Amino acid sequence: MIRNRKIGLFLATMLVANNMIGSGIFLLPATLASVGSITIIGWIIATLGAVLIAVVLAKLAQIAPQPGGPAAYAGVALGPYFGFQANFVYWICCWIGNIAIAIAAIGYLASLLPILALPVYSTLATIGIIWLVTMVNIYGPRLACQFESLTLLAGLIPILLVATVGWSYFDPEIFKASWNVQGQPAFAAIPNSLVLVFWAFVGLESASVATAVVENPQRNVPLATIGGVLIAGLVYVASCAAIMGLLPASQLVSSTAPFADAITLILGPIAGVLVALMALIKATGTLCGWVLLTAQTGKASADRGLFPAIFARVDRHGIPVPNLIVMAMVMTVVVILTRSPTLGQQFAMLIEVSVILCLLVYVYACLAMWRYDTSFPSKAMALAAMLVCLFVILRAGTPVLVLSLFIALLTLPLFAFFRHSMRAADVPGLSGDAPRPRGVSPRG
Repeated sequence: MIRNRKIGLFLATMLVANNMIGSGIFLLPATLASVGSITIIGWIIATLGAVLIAVVLAKLAQIAPQPGGPAAYAGVALGPYFGFQANFVYWICCWIGNIAIAIAAIGYLASLLPILALPVYSTLATIGIIWLVTMVNIYGPRLACQFESLTLLAGLIPILLVATVGWSYFDPEIFKASWNVQGQPAFAAIPNSLVLVFWAFVGLESASVATAVVENPQRNVPLATIGGVLIAGLVYVASCAAIMGLLPASQLVSSTAPFADAITLILGPIAGVLVALMALIKATGTLCGWVLLTAQTGKASADRGLFPAIFARVDRHGIPVPNLIVMAMVMTVVVILTRSPTLGQQFAMLIEVSVILCLLVYVYACLAMWRYDTSFPSKAMALAAMLVCLFVILRAGTPVLVLSLFIALLTLPLFAFFRHSMRAADVPGLSGDAPRPRGVSPRG
């Protein structure tokens, strides 16, 4: 008798939740403190929006599975140029996000070594950790994945501690005093926080990855997606609300390690040090895994003629060493160019750009749903998810929008340059004949 190796609804839901609750949350309370505890409403809105987007991506994974995730749907459904743009934008989104994760890791290290809070030293330390995890990945992806897996529990402990034990020390007066530190109307303050809040949900496309190993995926994948995102959202809301009732916004906004500071207040300095170490380990592990995935994204694009051939070159062990080194060099330059007076300001700047670029790819996935599924419920759901993405994008600051637009427009000359290599690599959709998803008629 062959043993069933597929997972049920409960395990699929836990898989989604664990993939969502990562290092993205570690520095966000300090970043959001500049707006105030009113951002809790933003967390709730973002959670509901993330559920919509995740369900669309889960549905796409069922009816039109494509290697490459949401970026692949753009090329198949919208044509070769948008496919190229989506891959390019998503790759940039990944390595910008990698820098933000590195900054979060250094933030917690700075709570143990205060000199690292100074811009010069934090920049050097951030560059150092980027090259460290790059060397780990050059040594081998197996080591990178093993290290990331070992760091999972270390990262969950501080978040869950604050989300549970922290409420015993919650002070409503501190929370109330920090409600709206900028004094803006609620209709302005809450939307302005959404771009930052959505950073914790970037990567929700991983929710649909497990489709092939889930029992009864037509039923369980959407349920696991909704359940997993809701669990992650609940943990985010509970932990961030607790922190904002433990530490005044004026103190939190300058913190380089908000969870460590909160645990120090609750359990003492030794516990705070341990939490800082756990967050540092988790962020480093997450960075290790994301550097691997970003390199593989670049390699897959190069294999399809979308990126320069150097990104596809591998050593005798199959590791894309030139790809990893080029990416580390690019991240080093960006770290220097985005240096800010505080780690929180640099973190906020980077995650805004990363979120906007990722949401653009989600918009393309929502448009793809209109081609793949012509039923009214699916179209309505895709439209709602797309409007959420566009609303968050438009709430970003002007400099971030200008930079994101520049990155998107940069794909026009690059597409013309790589069109020949795309044709030689037989990129799907280049001829305009996109493959049809299962169950969709030739007329779409």
